[in-house]
Amino acid sequence: MKLLELLTQTPGVAGREERIREVIRKEMEASCDEVRSDALGNLIGLKKGSGQGKIMLAAHMDEIGFLVKYIDDKGFVRLQPVGGFDPRMLMGRRVIVHGKVDLIGNLSPSTKPVHILTEEEKKKQLQIKDFFVDLGLPHEQVKEKVEIGDPVSLRQEFARIGNNYSSKAMDDRAGVLVMLEAIKKIQQHRADIYMVATVQEEVGLRGALTSSFGIVPDLGIALDVTLAADYPGGEEPEYVTRLGEGVAIKIMDSASISDHNLVKRLREIARSENIKHQMEILPRGGTDAGSIQLSRTGIPVATLSVPCRYIHTVNEMVNRNDLEAAIDLLASFLNKTDPLDLNTGSI
Repeated sequence: MKLLELLTQTPGVAGREERIREVIRKEMEASCDEVRSDALGNLIGLKKGSGQGKIMLAAHMDEIGFLVKYIDDKGFVRLQPVGGFDPRMLMGRRVIVHGKVDLIGNLSPSTKPVHILTEEEKKKQLQIKDFFVDLGLPHEQVKEKVEIGDPVSLRQEFARIGNNYSSKAMDDRAGVLVMLEAIKKIQQHRADIYMVATVQEEVGLRGALTSSFGIVPDLGIALDVTLAADYPGGEEPEYVTRLGEGVAIKIMDSASISDHNLVKRLREIARSENIKHQMEILPRGGTDAGSIQLSRTGIPVATLSVPCRYIHTVNEMVNRNDLEAAIDLLASFLNKTDPLDLNTGSI
């Protein structure tokens, strides 16, 4: 999974996706008839079909991270979060400040060492605003290399753990991988397929809204990760999905309710082709489908999800077989979906 490693290790904090966009552009150019960027920064690849109709695929390329908010007189860097974090998961981490050069720093909360904390101080709940970055440089050098607004990404190497892959930014580079690999497997398709690597999903599904407005697709399929909470700490009804049990076909989340006929079509294909799958209802959180669905006069949407443990941490974990199932189901759907069906509403 060299491509997945490259995707996850390339920085792309929401609003500053330029580096990851160029990596994805190279992959798209090998598979698409046309590739372009729009004003917001979405990357749009078009693979022309033999008939009519438009299918839009959306996988967001941005990741959660920070922006430099303040540099104090000792050179410590304060941060503005971009996306949702659990402060408990930030202890003892390292980050990369992408200034004039990339600088590795320690991420630490503004607190005394545990050895000298009082019992009352130990009870304090950490907040994002408590964290700072120590770049190990004097104030003057930090000021020379770093400016307010520079992006800051989390640092963690890509690792294979059993039959799983773990890294930062699996959300949603795993979805980008599914989109890129599925398009390589389609053999014949009537619809024009628009592959969109969207921006700013983590701060409000923004890229999907603007790109779908311009494309005007007949239907949209979002590709994202979803919770696999199948580990100690939760109860079985709250797992959402299980790692290794196949691609998840989303029924609903807090941003969209998937089109029933699209869900039915995806499930029928998965069953007929023995593609391992599971059904997903996510109580909180959303995907690009939420914005595509509301574009113009409304667009039928669904989401294919890759189950992921430890979402919004640096150790996000996906299963190799789930990735392959997602790629196979998407490719088969694109091969089998006739835009004439879409136009008549008979799916």
